[in-house]
Amino acid sequence: MRTYEQLFIVNTAAAETDVDALLEQLNGIIKASGGAIDKTDKWGVRKLAYRVNRQTEGFYILLSFTCGAQTVRELERRLRVADIVMKYITVRMDERMKRVVKRQKRREKRLARKPQLSAPAAPAALPGAPPPSPGAVPGAPAPGAPMPAAPEAPAVETPVVETPVVEAAPAAETTES
Repeated sequence: MRTYEQLFIVNTAAAETDVDALLEQLNGIIKASGGAIDKTDKWGVRKLAYRVNRQTEGFYILLSFTCGAQTVRELERRLRVADIVMKYITVRMDERMKRVVKRQKRREKRLARKPQLSAPAAPAALPGAPPPSPGAVPGAPAPGAPMPAAPEAPAVETPVVETPVVEAAPAAETTES
């Protein structure tokens, strides 16, 4: 037994009695196979994303149920044969729920490993200073307070290095013989 959700779109021209008869037929198939119906939601008439059978609107119905795979095949066969059903989709929900539970366990495990950082202590307020406003950043000047001037860096003199001047040696005289 697995959990499924089945969404199908019924033609808006179909009578309400035909829609109810289809739902009763599907409910009977599920119950006869030993399954259980969790929820039946009639969403009403909604606009389609694209035209289906020259229709721009459809009546949406969502079924949530628990049953076996053979029952789902029979339900889909009945929906395929029914003239009033324009589209349908069946989704197996227990696999999705397993993934969600697995992801939650991984997150909890990761949070348990992560070291808890303690909040830094707030600096003591100066006597006569107004209390800090909620949400204020510690150490930041209060809004509207003049900004303190940045201290000037001491001037650093760069030493001048003198390089010795090397004079070129006179060229050797050549004698012709």
